[in-house]
Amino acid sequence: MAQVKVYGRRSVWGARRQEVSDAVHDALVAAWGLPGDKRFHRFLLLDDEDLVAPRGPAYLVVEVVCFTGRSPGAVRALIAAFFDDVAPALGLGADDLEVVVIESPPTHWGIRGVAGDELALPYRVEV
Repeated sequence: MAQVKVYGRRSVWGARRQEVSDAVHDALVAAWGLPGDKRFHRFLLLDDEDLVAPRGPAYLVVEVVCFTGRSPGAVRALIAAFFDDVAPALGLGADDLEVVVIESPPTHWGIRGVAGDELALPYRVEV
């Protein structure tokens, strides 16, 4: 299970939501084996003056919120995919992309009426 939150300037990313979503999802599918049809993305686009950062106007922050259980190597593989694949696909330099992987135990999630540890998933979390 993974949910993605994307933060950026509305003036830059508003018309490119689908492109960003596709690039991010491709990285999650390739690095972690998430199913291609399981996409949970939220865009939290801000007015220019509401995103204060010492970066360029295309600065993008991506938070991946997921169950615990992935190895440090799997997390590093996802981060590498963001810089090797997602950033170039979106025309971003390394300074204009930040990725945060936030993990929490499945017991802390409520999905489809049950706690996450009671959920039968069609893919592995422990990788």
